[in-house]
Amino acid sequence: MTAALSWSFLAPHRLWWLVGIAALVVLYVAVQFRRSKYAVRFANLSLLDKVAPHRPGWRRHAVAAVQLAALAGLVVAYAQPMDTERVPKDRATVILAIDTSLSMQATDVAPTRIDSAKRAAVKFVKSLPPRLQLGVLSFSGTASVLVPPSTDREAAIRAIRGMKLDQGTAIGDAVMASLRTIEAVPKTADGRAAPAAIVLLSDGATTVGMKTERAVEPAEAAHVPVFTIAYGTPSGYVEIRDSEGMLHRQSVPVDEAALANLAQGTGGRAFTAASESDLSAVYSKLSDSVGYDVEQREITYKVLAACLAALVAAGIASALWFQRIP
Repeated sequence: MTAALSWSFLAPHRLWWLVGIAALVVLYVAVQFRRSKYAVRFANLSLLDKVAPHRPGWRRHAVAAVQLAALAGLVVAYAQPMDTERVPKDRATVILAIDTSLSMQATDVAPTRIDSAKRAAVKFVKSLPPRLQLGVLSFSGTASVLVPPSTDREAAIRAIRGMKLDQGTAIGDAVMASLRTIEAVPKTADGRAAPAAIVLLSDGATTVGMKTERAVEPAEAAHVPVFTIAYGTPSGYVEIRDSEGMLHRQSVPVDEAALANLAQGTGGRAFTAASESDLSAVYSKLSDSVGYDVEQREITYKVLAACLAALVAAGIASALWFQRIP
């Protein structure tokens, strides 16, 4: 349960009853001091051990403390507390678009960019709410929808693991293909389109097809945010063979600026990741962003359950220690 400091209350004025609980605490402490003084004043000290033998006082105080805490909890429940909770998006659609250009075979992210990206993507798929509609798309020189939006997570995982690399990087085309896929998803019962988002991972810049910046306006018009992940390091490179059979290193840096502009222009967020652990952390944040809503919900029943458990525990302890239930 989230800390009470983050709570709000539907009836906060009822918390004034906590003043009464505080008065009971003061009264309890005062009675303990008075009892101690009374015993010393009127008992023969030589017979005090027989008249008032040593008792496990801390146990009595512990039971009282639990009971008072439970009473305070009941007052809090009476004030109808509210807390923020993560609520799965059941009707949302998410398209996961992964760059499968040849630059993804760079080894600056071990073992390769594509292998580590696949592992992190599988974890992301498994973290999403089961009823969320997930589609998978790969893009190199062209964009291909591998799995239309569905709740079949095994199909999505198989598609991710089976991705193959090819020439070219068509980020703009990938966004447009994602938008067309989202548009084909059946509308809700009231005729409205379900909320949707695109999660796009790339390690390079657009080399073919529609320019990245031209995909911003259509995504914004469709109210579909694009969350981008710039994956790789500045030192990444691939080896290519020239016409004479000689191998040459070609640098494959990430176009972070273009991806950031795409995200910002569509209402999404831009992320960077330079390792598999970085990518997993990004996907964890995205799982919360695209898979869950944060809502205020009443948690009175949770507080009541905790209070009842505390009272039962106090009763059991009292029965075991003092052979009575207060």
